[in-house]
Amino acid sequence: MAAPPLPSSNPTPCRSSSSNPNPPGPSQPSFLVFSGGTAFNGVVEDLKNFTTRVAHVLPVSDDGGSTAEIVRVLGGPAVGDIRSRCLRLSDQSTCEALAVRRLLGHRLTLDPLQAKSEWYDIVEGEHSLWKGVSKPYRETIRAFLVYFQNQILRRSDDSFCFSNGSIGNFFFAGARIFFESLDAAIFLFSRVSDIPSESLVLPVISTNDRLTLGCELWDGTIIRGQNEISHPSNGSMEPINKVRSLVPELSSRIKRVFYMSSEGQNLLHEVFPAPNPAVLEQLSNVDCIVYAMGSLFTSVCPSLVLIGIGEIISSRSCPKVLLLNGTHDRETSGFSASCFVTAITDALNRTYGDHHNCLKNLPSQYINTLLVPKDGEIPVNAQNLATQGIFDVIFVNSIRDPKVGVVFDAKSLIEALADVVGKHMSTNVAVT
Repeated sequence: MAAPPLPSSNPTPCRSSSSNPNPPGPSQPSFLVFSGGTAFNGVVEDLKNFTTRVAHVLPVSDDGGSTAEIVRVLGGPAVGDIRSRCLRLSDQSTCEALAVRRLLGHRLTLDPLQAKSEWYDIVEGEHSLWKGVSKPYRETIRAFLVYFQNQILRRSDDSFCFSNGSIGNFFFAGARIFFESLDAAIFLFSRVSDIPSESLVLPVISTNDRLTLGCELWDGTIIRGQNEISHPSNGSMEPINKVRSLVPELSSRIKRVFYMSSEGQNLLHEVFPAPNPAVLEQLSNVDCIVYAMGSLFTSVCPSLVLIGIGEIISSRSCPKVLLLNGTHDRETSGFSASCFVTAITDALNRTYGDHHNCLKNLPSQYINTLLVPKDGEIPVNAQNLATQGIFDVIFVNSIRDPKVGVVFDAKSLIEALADVVGKHMSTNVAVT
């Protein structure tokens, strides 16, 4: 199958409320953000209005929901977090851009039969979601959805369940398999979604293979699979419910996370994938490094434990900012702010892994600023943080989300980040 050319139409403006009023260029500060696909998404729109020079570094080890079904049948790395961030960064300034975003952001119904029927309507170009999508875009997107469908049919021994499936994930998987490259699939998705060229979505590991995350608890227990660590779902295709009270507590705290071979079950099956060279390049040059809020051990730490990441971060003199969670979750039950700092330091130092790969850097070499949501439930002890060498602790306005609890107020968070990086750059950085 020959890939169609990328669309080059000139869509009619519909709205431009999300467009960046500041032209990209050296005057905009550059960030690298370590995050997962959910918690930081809530501030991406406001961050775009401040600067588009952001490298979003994301893990590719998610194994829950419809992502797990794609990996089960077709293999390859998990693309759900990357797809989610790409959609958040996508253009919304025209009617067509919004139509493309709706299509790629659509999820099928939970009912397997209805989901399969709806999928066939989409892949055959008959669904109402195609309304507003011009022929060049339609041909480009549909070609890779068809390719994805053909790949499923070729694996007749594995019946694919479309329940709660993400159209964006299907498009992404089709492109990845066609090009045999995760980076090429991200490039295509970015072009179709019209993401600013200076906004990068980077898998922390550039691979076309399946990756499995494991964790070791302090009591010696080994847990296999990101979803099993963070939000056990018993194989359900339903959307993951992140309400802490609905999942059982871990038997003890998490000691470390690591990568396992695809069939591995214990520490003997640990593997050491290399980090994406593009991530290392960005780390060496950005004005500010951010560890985002979210699942500490399954969203942030999988990017930090790779050899080379800690070495570069510890060598930089730029702001290195930890965004503290507003609530506890299964991974961080009973944690204080200094526990978060210790966990990130241990991950970057690879303290509990192969002793030949360990570093011995201080917490202050990895984190020099802590942003805390006001009224959050994570205890902040200034004396403990000072012992770790962290003195710059800034409280930021928060809001209460009925689903997840206390979270940063997005605009206030971006203002705080702008102030931190602005002081470092010794320039007046204005937030619109």
